[in-house]
Amino acid sequence: MSHIIEVKNLVKNYKDHKAVRNVSFNVNKGEVFGFLGPNGAGKSTTINILCTIISLSKGEVYLDGKDVLTEQDEVRKKIGIIFQERTLDERLTARENLLIHARLYDVKENEIESRIDEVLEIVELSDRKNDFVSSYSGGMKRRLEIARGLMHYPKVLFLDEPTTGLDPQTRSYIWKYLLRLKKEHDMTIFLTTHYMDEAEICDNIAIIDEGEIVAKGTPIELKEKLAYNVVKFKSDNSEETINFIRDNYPYEVFNKNDEILVKVTDLPTDFVTSFIREYKENIYHLEIKRPTLDDVFMNITGHNIRD
Repeated sequence: MSHIIEVKNLVKNYKDHKAVRNVSFNVNKGEVFGFLGPNGAGKSTTINILCTIISLSKGEVYLDGKDVLTEQDEVRKKIGIIFQERTLDERLTARENLLIHARLYDVKENEIESRIDEVLEIVELSDRKNDFVSSYSGGMKRRLEIARGLMHYPKVLFLDEPTTGLDPQTRSYIWKYLLRLKKEHDMTIFLTTHYMDEAEICDNIAIIDEGEIVAKGTPIELKEKLAYNVVKFKSDNSEETINFIRDNYPYEVFNKNDEILVKVTDLPTDFVTSFIREYKENIYHLEIKRPTLDDVFMNITGHNIRD
């Protein structure tokens, strides 16, 4: 599979610290790639380098074969960016916002109007084409930003927290449009998000912490690396139950919010069967919890994804 983004030994130094330390990863053409990390981990710095907003200190970065350091104009033609902060001019109509963007990116004049109609149809805003953006809801504004990011036919769409602040239904609509783009236009999506349900959509994920890549893989691969399941339940005597488990099983056990949690590194059903047979006191509300990407992130970085 061909790589549309190649990052090799990337370093970014500032006067007082090293923000990115020998980072290397590849992004496959046509995939959704998740780039996750706590605040201050080097995530934004790396993305800004990929988008030619800031320059690198050392290393090599290529986007669709173009060097982000020496071929910046070519790189910029190949990318669309949707920032977390709103960047639309709300005093203008949707059409006017898209027209300005098209001219900034040298879309051919005789193609601009048809392209505006095309991208507005993709995000289902055709009937609001001539309305002022100030009259749009938050979800409509985000959809218009996606349309704007598509005006110049980018190869890679960078999404920085694209659904932050949106309600669940609007988030679902946004992802419907994005996955349609991926499928129909073979577009690569480079995503940062604090929502782990969005990270689950990704084909591949890289986690950065303290300027270094600390994990890479598919969502399934990352969860499998945890190598444990959590069995949780309640007991009439939590302290006695925890002591029993510690005395009889080689698993980590602790009490959280009046629930007993056991990290089981073998088959959780074997532990549950044995425990219920051997332990004579009442237990209830028993549940086997499979690892989630939240668990992976916490285990690797020591932080919650929203920290």
